[in-house]
Amino acid sequence: MSINNVGNNSPINRIVSSPIQKSIAADAPKSLPATDKLALSGLSHLLKLAKDKDVNVDKVAQVKEAIAGNSYENDHKLNVAVDKLLDDLLK
Repeated sequence: MSINNVGNNSPINRIVSSPIQKSIAADAPKSLPATDKLALSGLSHLLKLAKDKDVNVDKVAQVKEAIAGNSYENDHKLNVAVDKLLDDLLK
């Protein structure tokens, strides 16, 4: 099967014959100034709270020891935590 060209049809047609030109002031900056951006996670409020409050060093050491010994998490603590979470979500 062969297809012969009919006429001078082209699938690409030029829409604008000359590009649009904008005038830019001579004293305009050549590019935008580079800026740095810092995005903190949702834990930043906890860090601020920890800095503002006195930390019970003994309690922290006790919890670290319990975590290291795999005795910190138990069913009772998990149930209490889940109940508190559900209470907060249902408010």
